[in-house]
Amino acid sequence: MSLSRALLSPRRIALVGASADAGRLTARPQRYLRRHGFGGELFPVNPRAAEVLGERGYASLADIPGQIDFAYILLGTEQVEAQVAACAARGIPVACVLADGFAEAGAEGAALQARVVATAKQAGIRLLGPNSMGVINTSEKIALTTNAAFEAESIPTGRVALVSQSGSMMGALLSRGAARGLGFSHLIGTGNEADLTTGEISSLLLDDPQVDVVCLFMEAIRAPDMLAEAARKAHALGKPIVALKLGRSPFGAELAASHTGALAGTDAAADAFFRAHGILRVTMLEALLELPPLVAGRRPPARTHRAVGVMTTTGGGGALAVDALGVRGIEAKKPDAAAACKLAAAKLPTHARLLDMTLAGTKPDRVMAALDGLRAAEDTDIALAVIGSSAQFRPQDSVAGLVEAAKLPGKPVAAFLAPQAEASLRLLAEAGIAAFRTPEGAADAIAAYCSWRAPRDVVARAAPAVAIPDAPDEADARALFVALGLYSDAVVMQEAPPPALRYPVAAKILSPDIAHKTEVGGIVLNIADEAALREAAATIRARVAAGAPDARVTGILVQPMAKGLAEAILGFRRDPEVGAVVLLGAGGVLSELHRDTSLRLAPVSEDEAREMIAEVRALTPLSGWRNLPRGDLDALAKAVVAVSRLAALDGVREAEINPLIVHGEGQGVTVADAWIVRA
Repeated sequence: MSLSRALLSPRRIALVGASADAGRLTARPQRYLRRHGFGGELFPVNPRAAEVLGERGYASLADIPGQIDFAYILLGTEQVEAQVAACAARGIPVACVLADGFAEAGAEGAALQARVVATAKQAGIRLLGPNSMGVINTSEKIALTTNAAFEAESIPTGRVALVSQSGSMMGALLSRGAARGLGFSHLIGTGNEADLTTGEISSLLLDDPQVDVVCLFMEAIRAPDMLAEAARKAHALGKPIVALKLGRSPFGAELAASHTGALAGTDAAADAFFRAHGILRVTMLEALLELPPLVAGRRPPARTHRAVGVMTTTGGGGALAVDALGVRGIEAKKPDAAAACKLAAAKLPTHARLLDMTLAGTKPDRVMAALDGLRAAEDTDIALAVIGSSAQFRPQDSVAGLVEAAKLPGKPVAAFLAPQAEASLRLLAEAGIAAFRTPEGAADAIAAYCSWRAPRDVVARAAPAVAIPDAPDEADARALFVALGLYSDAVVMQEAPPPALRYPVAAKILSPDIAHKTEVGGIVLNIADEAALREAAATIRARVAAGAPDARVTGILVQPMAKGLAEAILGFRRDPEVGAVVLLGAGGVLSELHRDTSLRLAPVSEDEAREMIAEVRALTPLSGWRNLPRGDLDALAKAVVAVSRLAALDGVREAEINPLIVHGEGQGVTVADAWIVRA
């Protein structure tokens, strides 16, 4: 039996630890399966009950006749290992574990989880969980779960599949969707993902003809290669993947030895991962529900304008939408020439950022004409209709024009309903039109759409040929960057100043133990001559001896002073979730404070490097903004590409140039300070 059939469409299910007491949690899977119409065979395993909720009970898995497709282990943590072994003995292809207390509970739990996985792998069993609330396939009436949301009398079906690392959020999203007429084809709880991961399950769901969109509720990115593979498959099939991932706050960011480690926290890296692989990322729970109709059946646009055409039948509601979009960097645009021509022909306004039809109302022909005009614009991505009170009191009339307009080919149409209007939401859901309850939800979903790109092609780049010592200092870091093609004009001083220096110079402590030299007084700038350099070196050594007495000192680094048009931070890091990333941002000692950065998965192309430069606000003046001198953006882009090549060098965990001084056009860049951390 295939994994897809056993996991998503089992017909013979063993419920290990099923309770004969209908009020207990461990009785729910059996009750829910029968309540929602499961027509397959159930085998409750309960050594103390010959009959379980009206069906024959079995003392053990060994007593069940015939092949078993799926075993749901409902027993406590301490009994799971033995039951997985029993599944192995019976040759059951898929086992799901409800219990928690495994890897998330500490070293002992992690060891138990490892033993369970090893037993399953040896027997060829695929494991879902631990900490999994099961599998739901609405079209085949499989409600194999303990989630209390399935106490509902009926469950709406749909063409959106949900993979959730949180079991409780499966029920939350199910109930929120049902309230507005949105259903799911599947809901899968992955829990700890000790074996089966979000990526592998998503890939299976994409093969299902009942699935148009796969939604992910994630707490962590596990097995990123599998998720990336699923994303490429999704793009090829025209079945988008939409993700909501937790961990956006700075409280979850992992600190590291370099500025890059603090700036390129796990969430920023996750964002880069989703972008690189063509996964749409939303930040609001509502948007996870509301975005799928907007992208179902579509592929990423070749180019987006980050702009929307907005019509409204409520001035205040329209202004709310425009404001929320603007906060997310999406412009509500005035009609361009193509749109204005169509709007004028329909005797509709053509001059404003917001096409206000408050007085005209929601007559279907007028709404159709307005949306037809807005969709004709060549500089927008979406047409958004904002509907006022008529959506609550005249649902058929208020959305009729919208529904008809959406049937015509062209750019997507969406709606924000200002009032509480459940009937209108349901009508729009039935028509497959994205409808938003809040302007913030609309903005979140539309921003995700406007950021959507096809999965990128990665060109393999050779690793630099350089040996990295066990305890590298800045001189070693500079040698690495030289191997990448970034020139360094610094020299190492032990006792006497090196000859033929070009003064004035900067002098810095060399130590593998000191990442931030200014914090221990390890830098002196603008040293005028040799005598001053001797004095500065002595001062630096004295300060470091006082401020960091245990630090190993390997010398003094001396470099000619350099001044450019801007300072950048250019860093590399191996993120624990998604792997190698490269970061570009505003440089200097305040880089962490400003947090003006751009991040990509490494390695990057020169085009991607230029995109990164454009995203850093502090570097905008280098483009010649307001007639300011132009910086050497070609050299900066090449530097970003060079540092991103560290992805091919396994020996480096982090690396950083801060600051990287950017000079005028054609004058290159200067490595002012460098740092590496071994893997």
